[in-house]
Amino acid sequence: MDSDSGISEGLKVGDTFPSFKLQNENGDMFDSSDMSGKRYVVYFYPKDNTSGCTREAKDFTAALPTLSEMGVEVIGVSKDSSKSHRNFIDKQELGFGLLSDPEHILMEKVGAWGTKISYGKETTGTIRSTFVVGTDGRIERIWKNVRVAGHVDKVVDFLKG
Repeated sequence: MDSDSGISEGLKVGDTFPSFKLQNENGDMFDSSDMSGKRYVVYFYPKDNTSGCTREAKDFTAALPTLSEMGVEVIGVSKDSSKSHRNFIDKQELGFGLLSDPEHILMEKVGAWGTKISYGKETTGTIRSTFVVGTDGRIERIWKNVRVAGHVDKVVDFLKG
């Protein structure tokens, strides 16, 4: 279910998004301080090259022209390796960077890692989540337990204000 409450376990709208350093798809360190003064979307997804994750990534790629016009960047995060991310980007022709959080440290900080129901079974893993972070580094909007269909449209509509 797509939660429109704007509430995340631990983090809420108005809080500062945590700083982080993670490897990108090329194996280089990405430092969140590089996003200072920029508005961006950071979304957390379970696994490269799976149907839902591929659709979400392709939907964000399709929205990039609109997002770019608004000065908004997109960052995807999963626990997959940098090599897996590079292959995912190349295979699906994605237009933005992916970060690797194999120890799910950032995911835990933002409430995108935890107990969830998957195919009727309780598991621990990535909780599909999206955050809009403003130019001041504060969270403007949170979506938790995202359903992929139509999600990117909701993000774009929010950003358009």
